[in-house]
Amino acid sequence: MKNTAISENHLYGKVYKGGEKAIGRYTVVYVLKDRKANRLKKAHPQKKAINRIGLTVTKKIGTAVERNRVKRIIRAALHETEKSYCLRKGYLVVIAAREAAKQAKSTDLASEMHGLFEKLGMITEKMSGCGCDQNVSDQQQYDAGQGSANT
Repeated sequence: MKNTAISENHLYGKVYKGGEKAIGRYTVVYVLKDRKANRLKKAHPQKKAINRIGLTVTKKIGTAVERNRVKRIIRAALHETEKSYCLRKGYLVVIAAREAAKQAKSTDLASEMHGLFEKLGMITEKMSGCGCDQNVSDQQQYDAGQGSANT
């Protein structure tokens, strides 16, 4: 499932100021309970709670090409983490890249994100045993549809 982005600038400030954070080698993850989670859940077509995700990659990282590459790698690592583990829903999550992220691979970032989310108490359990099995079957159907379209 595609993540919903944090679109208001003031929410980044709230998450930075009032949220919990976990610092890793490649990223810093900030988490804050979303006050609008219930409203977003009602508006969601499947009536599911969601996390709103924000990515921060500053100009310290490098040129626009390098920043976009880092954002792409972070998104892939986040997708891999969400596919493997159940994350708590109803939170604002901001992931800030650090300079070391330029040389990182998505597998390195995925393992780091798992550790950071676990440190923040966002991971409930492995995907196979939790109530997120519906998301797995949806993803498998999507992947199966993509595979047949490409052949």
